[in-house]
Amino acid sequence: MTYSEELDDTQITLNGKQVGGHTTRTVADMLTNLPVLVESVANIPIGCGFGASGAGALGTAYALNEALCLNLTSAKIIETAHVAEVINRSGLGDVIAQSYGGVVIRTAPGAPEYGKVDWIPVARKEVLCLPLGELDTGSVISDPDLVWRITSMGRGAMKKLMLAPTFETFMQCSRDFAIGTGLASDAIMDIIEAVGSAGGMASQAMLGESVFAIADPGRREAVIEALNEFGQPLAYNLNDCRAGLL
Repeated sequence: MTYSEELDDTQITLNGKQVGGHTTRTVADMLTNLPVLVESVANIPIGCGFGASGAGALGTAYALNEALCLNLTSAKIIETAHVAEVINRSGLGDVIAQSYGGVVIRTAPGAPEYGKVDWIPVARKEVLCLPLGELDTGSVISDPDLVWRITSMGRGAMKKLMLAPTFETFMQCSRDFAIGTGLASDAIMDIIEAVGSAGGMASQAMLGESVFAIADPGRREAVIEALNEFGQPLAYNLNDCRAGLL
């Protein structure tokens, strides 16, 4: 994050390439009237449901607070990033989850002042991901019929999860939600079924044309082999650290 008198307007780069970065740009515009250069680095697929726009917005808000000595609290920083996501229709709940880390249950929607969260205690766990392509978040959350199905299925999934708040229940609820809302494409369904047959559990990243999967150590290789039939899986680990400055 840098400020330069040579800049006429805020510029956003991602992995060295200049991008529109609309959500990140909105954060910058909300926090300063100075032109800034935001240099973001991501090791996750972009536009595939992994929350890159929320992460970029949140990181930018923290960086601007530090660089410009804005003296904002974490709650205000998180709220700024959340509002930027809502304005740009790039997400609704990613920022809240990312700000806490771990397996977050959003029990009430909204920014920190209004939203409420709980957690499922989970030991460090590997998550396998297979991105197939992009899915426009804005087009989904702008469709009234689809939003109604999402809301209806979400309420049922939340009730089931809170009755047995384990990571396994979360995976089951996530899978049922993806199928029940109709968001899961035929390709996603094929991968979910293949992972299940290999002894793992899989679901769809929301909102993206991507699958995430888990497996017990004894079934890991079988699950990876199943995923390899559809593409090259990526491996990540759950992180229960809160977002902030390094």
